[in-house]
Amino acid sequence: MKRTLLLGGMLAALAAAQIQAAPSPISTREGALTDPAGMTLYVFAKDQPGNGRSACNGACAALWPPLAATADDQPEGDLGLIARDDGSLQWSWRGKPLYRFAQDLAPGERKGDNFKQLWQVARP
Repeated sequence: MKRTLLLGGMLAALAAAQIQAAPSPISTREGALTDPAGMTLYVFAKDQPGNGRSACNGACAALWPPLAATADDQPEGDLGLIARDDGSLQWSWRGKPLYRFAQDLAPGERKGDNFKQLWQVARP
């Protein structure tokens, strides 16, 4: 009986540890939002805040990869989730989808800032 209770308690503790929130998919670096690898995140002027959609799909998404989320991710505070046209999930900040720029090759680069006057560095 004690062995069963001990095993049950250990399994419950393990399950609780797995339920704990995952680390945030974004952080801040020199006034910009970044992904876990330190790559700059951007917002797109054609995205309407709060409508839950991305205006950047297909070829656009190849140059501006969305900050992907999983079905297990949970929104928190200013961080939200949107469903993309292909059914995948994407992180958003204050209602605007977040993207990387394919030409940013190293953490901290901001080559996409003000690209075609439609892309801006995402800021906290």
